[in-house]
Amino acid sequence: MISIKQFAYSLSLVALLGSAVACGAPTDTADTTTEEGGEEVAATDGGSDLEGSITVDGSSTVFPISEAMAEEFQIANPGVRITVGASGTGGGFEKFCNGETQISNASRGVKQEEIDNCAENGIEMIEVPVATDALSVVVNNDNDWAACMTIEQLNTMWAPEAEGTVTNWNQIDPSFPDAELILYGPGTDSGTFDYFTDVVNGEEGASRGDYTSSEDDNVLVQGVEGDTNAIAYFGFAYYFENQDRMKSVAIDDGSGNCVSPSPETVLAGEYTPFSRPLFIYVNAAAYEEDPTVQAFVDFYLDPANEQFVADTGYVPLSGEKYEASLAAVKGGEVKSTAE
Repeated sequence: MISIKQFAYSLSLVALLGSAVACGAPTDTADTTTEEGGEEVAATDGGSDLEGSITVDGSSTVFPISEAMAEEFQIANPGVRITVGASGTGGGFEKFCNGETQISNASRGVKQEEIDNCAENGIEMIEVPVATDALSVVVNNDNDWAACMTIEQLNTMWAPEAEGTVTNWNQIDPSFPDAELILYGPGTDSGTFDYFTDVVNGEEGASRGDYTSSEDDNVLVQGVEGDTNAIAYFGFAYYFENQDRMKSVAIDDGSGNCVSPSPETVLAGEYTPFSRPLFIYVNAAAYEEDPTVQAFVDFYLDPANEQFVADTGYVPLSGEKYEASLAAVKGGEVKSTAE
């Protein structure tokens, strides 16, 4: 059950959002290596004299944004090589705190234990909001019964005590068919897993364990597409990219209104409680000392580039919010306490 504090927080996030500003994208090819898809695209000639390498890892939810930013940045800076991985928010913070990456993608705020782990290794981080997500619950295209669900129904489905006992759709609602319940979801290193379990089950990390899990959201997409009785949850970008392969489930906002995930419902403050902020965390020393890292982060937060966020399906922040994030980075506003 979502708390009033969580509900108010979701609404307050929307107040920070603005409409996307369209911008012309270059047509050359970028040099980007992505560990999730394993794709490499050849660099083009020309561009700046900037050289170096950057490693980004973490949330699979934020992955599409960082991948798009990396591709566009390398078009203008062919001497730069950016590797973008997707080991999950928790896995990303482990690498970040070990000094393996300069930037960590996160679909939840950093935990105090992660801040402490970084501090033990002499690493300071700067928290940077970059977009807002509409966390999406999805079902197979042939599912004609789960058009709208309540948080209570999702709790019945995903609560720890449901493991091994809630196995059919009609146990969620008597009007649902007597059909096997097939569950797909993020792994425990995922920030999406943490956020969803906190909202739905009232405790971060509290979940039944008898479901098919993966840190690769494309695996979850394939699972739902291939089974009529399947249901899953993940970041909106993966639904946005695969709308022809599955259906989104509208979520009861607590007052009987069924609201589907979309940029419009997020901006209107209607898609609650599954609107949430997305972040990158920047190694403060790397930003200060490495001009390549500094240039990439500045590019990432340039309001002129927010269309690359919108193109993934996520909701960009307002230009003022991006400028505030950049000012925080340039001012070295280190994150020392989790909220």
